[in-house]
Amino acid sequence: MRLNLKNPLVFFDLETTGINITKDRIVEISYLKIKPDGSEECKTRRINPQIPIPEQATAIHGITDADVKDCPTFKEIAKSLAGQIEGCDLAGFNSNRFDIPMLAEEFLRADVNIDLNKRKFIDVQTIFHKMEQRNLIAAYKFYCGKDLTDAHSAESDTRATYEVLMSQLDRYPELNNDVNALSEFSSFSNNIDFAGRMIYNEKGDEIINFGKYKGQLIKDVFKKDQGYYSWIMQGDFPLNTKQKLTEIRLRLKDEIK
Repeated sequence: MRLNLKNPLVFFDLETTGINITKDRIVEISYLKIKPDGSEECKTRRINPQIPIPEQATAIHGITDADVKDCPTFKEIAKSLAGQIEGCDLAGFNSNRFDIPMLAEEFLRADVNIDLNKRKFIDVQTIFHKMEQRNLIAAYKFYCGKDLTDAHSAESDTRATYEVLMSQLDRYPELNNDVNALSEFSSFSNNIDFAGRMIYNEKGDEIINFGKYKGQLIKDVFKKDQGYYSWIMQGDFPLNTKQKLTEIRLRLKDEIK
């Protein structure tokens, strides 16, 4: 089976210094670009995160400070990477909840303007969890009949994720071999920002998705709490969250005066 693609689909995986998207950084990125004609392009880059890699992180992915000390920073490769994924849809394993938000943060920190919201996202883990409820190692064994012997290597995980999706399409005839359909199926929520701090409700209204105002309309929060926007902008929130909230505030400025 070949993926039914209109645009190239980039499977990617990140290895990082940790799981906090506002404070941690990427140390390795690997991508596998599948083109509509079925041809493939694979690339892996080590990245100097410019902060120490904790021992706990090294224990997972095996990458040390010494391994990346002479590697380029993300800012140095950001424009090139943006060009490589330009016009592509994106896929990964747990990518909607971690890899996409982390990648978006790194691009924003590097001052590279790339609108990931225009892309379709396929999260193979979400499809797996909805169908079978397991992790990548088990998914690879279950769907592909093989052991993932090099787990937590970005390139190994990236290719395994691609193989799992292809096997999922073979196994489940109800899954539509279409990026739009797979993106919709593998999405748990209608996020406004990648971290899911703000979402659209069933009516398409913009609402807060955390804290004391969870479930309330953003425009209503702005009206009754004049300091809320400043609190977000000065707080430890992802740059993407701040960017999206600013866009909403500017659009609603006449309503919230």
